[in-house]
Amino acid sequence: MAIPADMNSMLISMVLAVVLVTLCVLVHYEVLRLASKMLPSLTIRPRNRILFIMAAAFFAHTIEIWIFGIAYWLSAQHLAIGGLIGQATGGFPEFIYFSTVSYTSLGLGDLYPTGAFRLLTGVEALVGLTMIAWTGSFTYLSMQKFWDLHGPKKPRKTD
Repeated sequence: MAIPADMNSMLISMVLAVVLVTLCVLVHYEVLRLASKMLPSLTIRPRNRILFIMAAAFFAHTIEIWIFGIAYWLSAQHLAIGGLIGQATGGFPEFIYFSTVSYTSLGLGDLYPTGAFRLLTGVEALVGLTMIAWTGSFTYLSMQKFWDLHGPKKPRKTD
């Protein structure tokens, strides 16, 4: 008994989703781990340390968006499990744009997925939500750790 094409595409998409989630979690973990490891040795002001953390987190999110965008593009080109329709020309930058819109859960609607891409899009939105929450908690913990480095407040002079 042969597996229907729709089911085959969905199975490929499910396996791809597991791989993409794993890659994104590993990227996020490693970027935040390295940023956390570097923070104590930085000889910059506390405010700049928070900017460093935000830059590292933004870097991680950008890599994760590109991971999904490349996967969408490769899947459309070589696996034929789905695609993008709407105002699409099929160019690589559109897959990165679509990934950004999906990762951030913005969902503008000018491009939308077909076939098994629909599953990947839902998974990417969940990954984006989780990674953004992870970044928020990491940033909060880092701010809490370095908040006291600002020093005591100086009393105001009154006339």
